[in-house]
Amino acid sequence: MITRITAVLQALTEETALFAVPPFDYEVYIPEYTRRHLQTQIGQQVTLHTIYFIEGNPAQGGRMAPKLLGFLSPVEREFFELFCSVDGVGTKKALRAMTQPVQDTAMLIEQQDAKGLSALPGIGPATAERMIAKLRRKMARFALLVRREFPADAGDRVDVLRDAFDALCVLGHSSADARKLIDQAVETGKKFKDTETLIQAIYMMQLGG
Repeated sequence: MITRITAVLQALTEETALFAVPPFDYEVYIPEYTRRHLQTQIGQQVTLHTIYFIEGNPAQGGRMAPKLLGFLSPVEREFFELFCSVDGVGTKKALRAMTQPVQDTAMLIEQQDAKGLSALPGIGPATAERMIAKLRRKMARFALLVRREFPADAGDRVDVLRDAFDALCVLGHSSADARKLIDQAVETGKKFKDTETLIQAIYMMQLGG
């Protein structure tokens, strides 16, 4: 199982990134948002978090072809897998539809904005409604990501934020309230080394400390 690739980015096409790992070159299929992010990094060493899968249906006479899909962070990879779980959204359609940061699409789903989702490439009104029905209750942890403070490559900090969200929900807070409390803590500009530190800071703020 190939879960990550770190190598020199040789070239980009509309759908793929080509990596040099002597004596091999690897072709990795990427979303449009990832392609735009990588445009200024050709010739540099970059890291993508990957999914390895076999495409094709031999039962229908098709040819089996191994492929790698690449994402800027484990969070994007997890979101993609949820995206593909919706009926009518296959690998190709999901890659084409990911034209914006994960948190922006997650917000559209959480807010049940079918019109906004329908504007994504390949996602029509019927697919948008299916996405909302299947994923709406799973989007809070993605929608709360703060792009400025938690960039795509800051995996550890994103994990702290997401774990804090889960902990607040267990403690009885609603999804909206948990997200608001975390956003308020992040906006202070403080750095939180672990989930416990972030939770403590949130409750100190509530007490006026």
